Amino acid sequence: MMGCMAGLEGTEHPRQRGGTAAVRWTPSVEDELALKALDLFGDPTADEVRLPSRPESAVAARRLTQSVVLRHWGLSAQLAEHAVLLVSELVGNAVRHTGARCFGLRMRRRRGWLRVEVRDPSRGLPCLMPVRELDTSGRGLFLVDKLSDRWGVDLLARGKTTWFEMRVADR
Repeated sequence: MMGCMAGLEGTEHPRQRGGTAAVRWTPSVEDELALKALDLFGDPTADEVRLPSRPESAVAARRLTQSVVLRHWGLSAQLAEHAVLLVSELVGNAVRHTGARCFGLRMRRRRGWLRVEVRDPSRGLPCLMPVRELDTSGRGLFLVDKLSDRWGVDLLARGKTTWFEMRVADR
């Protein structure tokens, strides 16, 4: 497994992207669930939120991301949709491939950018595989590469952080 992963350590993958049209956001049941997720798990913009490494944690991570991007940061629904999809992919990788008991989710915002980090105790690096049109798996990092402006993996003393960044229009 390490073979295909070599060379990604500490690398950044920049990408050019056209502008995205802002979509009006309206409150929904999903939004209420997103706010409940913040109460239940904590605020990933204040500190790393620890979630159990189970498939259902992807739902919690998506709801936290939606709540932060739409409500806390007031960004577009389109950007939130992309961020939620990418969080789902990174969490899916952490749950499926690391054998960890839990993982961490952290979100940051700085001028012109948002950054999402998923930390896990495995030092195995993810691998960006070529994806064909009809492939039903292996699309995770392909989507991260396509929808984010930059992404990468930082090896830690214990484990790694896989992250992506997206440009945001500051008002």
